[in-house]
Amino acid sequence: MARSGALRLLLSLLFIFLLVGGYFAYQRLGASVERTVRLGAWLRNPQQYSGWSVHALERCGEAPFLIPTDGYVGYLWGDAFRLGRKHQGIDIFGGTEAGRVPVYVAHAGYLTRLWDWKSSVIIRIPHDPLYPERQIWMYYTHMADAEGNSLIDPEFPPGTREEFVEAGILLGYQGDYSGDPLHPVGVHLHFSIVLSDEQGYFLNELQFENTADPSLYFGLSLNAQQNLAGAPVCDGERQDEGG
Repeated sequence: MARSGALRLLLSLLFIFLLVGGYFAYQRLGASVERTVRLGAWLRNPQQYSGWSVHALERCGEAPFLIPTDGYVGYLWGDAFRLGRKHQGIDIFGGTEAGRVPVYVAHAGYLTRLWDWKSSVIIRIPHDPLYPERQIWMYYTHMADAEGNSLIDPEFPPGTREEFVEAGILLGYQGDYSGDPLHPVGVHLHFSIVLSDEQGYFLNELQFENTADPSLYFGLSLNAQQNLAGAPVCDGERQDEGG
């Protein structure tokens, strides 16, 4: 009897665990699916949903970072496209062809572009404006067309190291480079805040735990766990249909 009761208790606990886990998985994936639906609507008619867009070089309130490009913030930090994989930054979609929507420096720092980077740059900020005791990096990518033709401004050729750039300087243009010409991504800018290792070099941006929540840096709700559906725009701007 005791063994039977313990088994029933174990099965009940397992059921509760699966139920709760399924609920949270649905919440996370469900929000990402809803964002995909909203992004599709915006891409089909950006003018109709203009109230969902952010604007390049805008500063939201007292936030330390400028908005780096025009468009709709389609995906947020922490979005889950599949279980076990979380989005490391934000994706801002311009709604045009590659090479048309400018991308700018969000905060002054020191720019590096490695020799093999066709679509990416990274900018070191020695003193995080929110946590001055640490160093952070701003990582920009997808600034090339589907074939890998760079859309980064020629002022920053491959091999650029530690070149100081002011906030608001043009970096390049949104692109759709994925590394595979047959499977381009949608035209957008991927932006993430990357942490430093013990030697002061940037960590691997592909690992979520090496990145920081960009919400306070932009003054926008950019954390997928906190923003389940709304379009992130500066306070006071409209989000309703028709903008």
